[in-house]
Amino acid sequence: MHKYSLFVTGHKGFETALLHEIREILAGLELAPTKVYGGLEIEGDLEAVYAICLYSRLANRVFCELARGRAADEAGLYDAVAAIDWSRHLRARDSIAVNASLSSSRLRHTRFVAQKTKDAIVDQFRAATGERPRVQPRRPDLQVHVHIHRDQARISLDLSGESLHRRGYRTEHGGAPLKEHLAAAILRQAGWERESAARGRMLDPLCGSGTFAIEAALIASDRAPGLTRDYYGFLGWRQHDAARWRHCLETARERIRAAPGCAIFASDSDAGVLAIARANAERAGVADLVRFEHAQLADLQLPADERETLVVTNPPWGQRLQAEQGLANLYQDLGECLRRHRPARLVLISANPDLLHRLEMTRLERKDVRNGPLDCLLATYVTDAQPVDADDDAHAAQLPSTADPLLNRLRKNARHLERWARRNGIDCYRIYDADLPEFAFALDVYRSALDADEAWYHLQEYRAPASIDAALAARRLELAQACVRQVFGADAGHVYTKTRQRQRGRDQYQRQNDRRELLQVREGEARLLINLADYLDSGLFLDHRPLRARLFREARGKRLLNLFCYTGSVGVLAALGGAASVVNVDLSAGYLRWAEENFSLNGLEDEARYQFLRADVLELLHNPARFGLQPEFDLVFLDPPSFSNSSAMARALDVQRDHVALIDGAMRLLRADGLLLFSTNRRGFRLDPTLAERYAPSDITRSTIDEDFRRRPQIHQCWELRHGS
Repeated sequence: MHKYSLFVTGHKGFETALLHEIREILAGLELAPTKVYGGLEIEGDLEAVYAICLYSRLANRVFCELARGRAADEAGLYDAVAAIDWSRHLRARDSIAVNASLSSSRLRHTRFVAQKTKDAIVDQFRAATGERPRVQPRRPDLQVHVHIHRDQARISLDLSGESLHRRGYRTEHGGAPLKEHLAAAILRQAGWERESAARGRMLDPLCGSGTFAIEAALIASDRAPGLTRDYYGFLGWRQHDAARWRHCLETARERIRAAPGCAIFASDSDAGVLAIARANAERAGVADLVRFEHAQLADLQLPADERETLVVTNPPWGQRLQAEQGLANLYQDLGECLRRHRPARLVLISANPDLLHRLEMTRLERKDVRNGPLDCLLATYVTDAQPVDADDDAHAAQLPSTADPLLNRLRKNARHLERWARRNGIDCYRIYDADLPEFAFALDVYRSALDADEAWYHLQEYRAPASIDAALAARRLELAQACVRQVFGADAGHVYTKTRQRQRGRDQYQRQNDRRELLQVREGEARLLINLADYLDSGLFLDHRPLRARLFREARGKRLLNLFCYTGSVGVLAALGGAASVVNVDLSAGYLRWAEENFSLNGLEDEARYQFLRADVLELLHNPARFGLQPEFDLVFLDPPSFSNSSAMARALDVQRDHVALIDGAMRLLRADGLLLFSTNRRGFRLDPTLAERYAPSDITRSTIDEDFRRRPQIHQCWELRHGS
């Protein structure tokens, strides 16, 4: 069957969840979606198209790319469209619609681009048959989409036709509606998935038109969300296989199952919107799975149940409750309602984050999302913890005069380092490192690779000595957070705070949280994934930026052994620089998966060239043949932890004690003319002088310290080693 280049979009901020969902949907087809800017790319056949459109709860649109071409002007666009044989996709008397999107394009108007695209298609048919397709904006036989970025046109068919969030069951809503695919993404993030949902208990106490409850029921019953749609963009496509599509629909209907252990409750104080919710559930085919109740929050009672109640809701944000005091009382009542039904976990999307303290619940995690035109906060709370007193608008408050020195230093550093970073094309860098003794923290900025206007700030507090009063240290940290938010205009969800102290073993690599939210940043030619919530370190050692840049420049045609590879960023840069092969080695299966994801994100998926080997590096270097390694590497990068006593290791590793064995073992795998780069961040580390007799090590530390680490040049030490003549 013919393969198509497919591009799948979803709700911004849930790209990773979409990737995992599409992988699950296509599991039987042995297809591998790749996360790229704006969505996912897949090489798939018609069966993949039908499966995504029918089963994806998180996808928005499915585009099938037909061609790419330069479109710097009107003629270039026309020629690029005219070069496609449109008779393979529609008939002369079919209807079409054309949509366009532009970014960094010399063609400025989407309507003009759509018009010229339509002209090229129509002219082709008129010249060949004397007839022409007709334009039909709503539900045409074929929907064409043109995206132009930096004068490069991507011409595609919109095979979804309409956004896939339009399931077909919601013909009415009660104001402030939540799109269905966003609701499904939130439910997935909350842990409501097919297997767990079949025996789960879920409540939306402010259900409005019922979107959360209905989507939860669709998941629990394994009912394909696309079954209630009567239009797709592929139905009028000449390559559509009607018989195969009918078979897909029949299979989807056969998959629907009962969910006897599932309990889904939905209530609202507005009888009118509750009637709409019931009608929507009926159209969706899940009315028997949702128990609707007309009730105020204060009066809501659920049947006794030992299971945790998952509460997922989208509180009104002003249309149904006009007064601000009414909204404040609503949040307070919601918190009291949940405490009556403990144990409960609350996941809510709120357009009023300044009212969240009224819940008097402890927040576990947060994420910024958009709901239509609204900037919202997606937050998770639990009932059995202490109240939160944090002020979500602290950065806008007047700060005390004791903050002035820090504010001034942050502004000064920002002016200098932002200019330096811009000149050098650097998106992720350190902006402050305990410059003022009373504010002992490091601050790193990470700019999003997907949105140039978005940045995250990683504030790492150095543990205060025992002589400092704990309450004073806590107040200083809160003040530091407020200063960061004020200077950089960052909201609380973009500032991640950790406490850094002396680590033993791989403590700095251990999970601190469980949000599992990967953020995409750029370094040079590479896109890399970081996690600012779950670990002490982000997944990208910023001080090694010059070393990664060097390997990018020097790796072409060479074979790299990347030992203690962590999340694989060194290997990614070397591979993008043209390395003939890269072998990434680490003992952690989790970090190897992260490294594989980084390679995949950059289109580096040649298994013959890029390998990921789980091994104790000490053991591997002692007996490399056991792991299939030969002395054939041109480059070795060796950056061991200072100390590691992982239970999976044969014995503990101490870099001061063991670096000679590590270097000797690595050098045995290096070709005669090869290069070993050895780095360590162990304080007070001393290179064993006997190594000079064999490898003539050269200290290159100064050349590997970039401008943002000049205040802390002891961040690491680095040597290059070569075989003697």
